[in-house]
Amino acid sequence: MSQGNLYIVSAPSGAGKSSLLTALLEKEDNMPKMISVSHTTRDPRPGEIDGVHYYFVSKEEFESLIKQDLFFEYATVFGGNYYGTSLPAIQENLAKGIDVFWILTGRGRNRFVKKWQM
Repeated sequence: MSQGNLYIVSAPSGAGKSSLLTALLEKEDNMPKMISVSHTTRDPRPGEIDGVHYYFVSKEEFESLIKQDLFFEYATVFGGNYYGTSLPAIQENLAKGIDVFWILTGRGRNRFVKKWQM
C-alpha cells in the first residue's frame, strides 16, 4: 500500500474552505480520502457532531495535548478558543494510503510552514 498524500487548503476564516472540499470530495469517490478533523475548545454549533466536524475538548485537555506535542499546528482564535490538528490522526491516515485534506486559516498555515520549514 502506498503512502497517502497531504493536501493543505488555506484561506481566511469563513471563506468556505470546508464547503468547497466537501463538495469536491462528494464528486470524487474513486480514492480513499478524508478531511482532517481538528480539535477546538469552542462550543459546538447546532448540527455539529463531535469527531465529525471537530473534536470538542476543554481548554485544559487542549493544553495537555499541547504539552504532549501532539499537534501539527494550533492557534488561538475567535475570543480565545484554541484550534489545532492532531499529528497522530494525520499520520495514521497517511500511512493507510488515505489522502488527507487539511483545512487551515492563514495563521495556522504560517505556523505549519514555520514549524515544518516547508
